[in-house]
Amino acid sequence: MIYGGRMGVPAFAYEEYAPKAKDYVVLIPVINEGERILKELYRAYKHQIADYADLVICDGGSTDGSTQERKLRKLRVNTLLVKKDKGKQGAQLRMGIYWALRRGYKGIITIDGNYKDSIEDVPRFIQKLEEGYDFVQGSRFIKGGRAVNTPISRLLAVRLLHAPVISLTAGQRFTDTTNAYRAYSARYLQDERVAPFRDVFMTYELLAYLSVRATQLGYRACEIPVMRVYPKNGKVPTKISFFKGNSDLIKILFRNYRGAYNPDF
Repeated sequence: MIYGGRMGVPAFAYEEYAPKAKDYVVLIPVINEGERILKELYRAYKHQIADYADLVICDGGSTDGSTQERKLRKLRVNTLLVKKDKGKQGAQLRMGIYWALRRGYKGIITIDGNYKDSIEDVPRFIQKLEEGYDFVQGSRFIKGGRAVNTPISRLLAVRLLHAPVISLTAGQRFTDTTNAYRAYSARYLQDERVAPFRDVFMTYELLAYLSVRATQLGYRACEIPVMRVYPKNGKVPTKISFFKGNSDLIKILFRNYRGAYNPDF
């Protein structure tokens, strides 16, 4: 079926393979991730993550066959959303968050679909949401976390620039701020002072914004340890180009610091 879109929500198609079954949902944005997303879903299947949260794929328009219904059903995916509109990761997340809130989930976990993250840690995010936290950031850099084969350029950028600026903006220390493995409560996302359904969030703006808005508004936030593994050899699985992509991330970082994404700016 096709959802025609509304202000701030991209048009998208959806295929429900099962009704809502859990209080929490895992949103996985992908585009042409090939075997990586299938390995990630198999890892989730192996650890029975669908017993804790519904799994929803937020596809940006894959053409590699990795999101075929037969494959997804076998791996216990609940729903496939396919963006039919402009925008990149931010648009995919807006699509997924809109779907999740309409379905009535209490909380949303997001994780990249490129098989770098420990999807088996989903229950730990749910535990923190159940404890009353509204923003839970996964971190490979705190005690219990693991950063494996992280490219030195990424490591330096996060530790020396991105994390300090996000922490300053949020008024709370965070250590792994480019990591999309995190969780949000529904009450945080539905607060009119947050307003995530805006077309300004097209690429990586939404991740930066939601990292700081929670504590700015008095919501509880924390980090939990996770693992992020980069391949030892070969191309780094990422959609961020070295020059333009990283330049755009820095611009977003400082626009976010100035409050440019706040709805009342």
